[in-house]
Amino acid sequence: MIRIFALLIMVIPGIAAVLGVKLMRDMTFGILQDPFPFLWLQFLTGLIFFLGGLSFIAGFIFYRDRKRNKVQDRFKKKG
Repeated sequence: MIRIFALLIMVIPGIAAVLGVKLMRDMTFGILQDPFPFLWLQFLTGLIFFLGGLSFIAGFIFYRDRKRNKVQDRFKKKG
């Protein structure tokens, strides 16, 4: 049950990142989605979704690797 919960924690930010890429791609081709009044606002929202999802996944992996001592010496906790 814990593994399924951890998988769900990883899937939700992944979906947000994919949605962000889709919004940015649609802005590139000039396709305006329904809730956004301007293309630049759609791109900015997509960028925030993408960077937020990517940073959450990267932080989760980094925290897990740090806990298992699989990172370089400069990233290990001191003390």
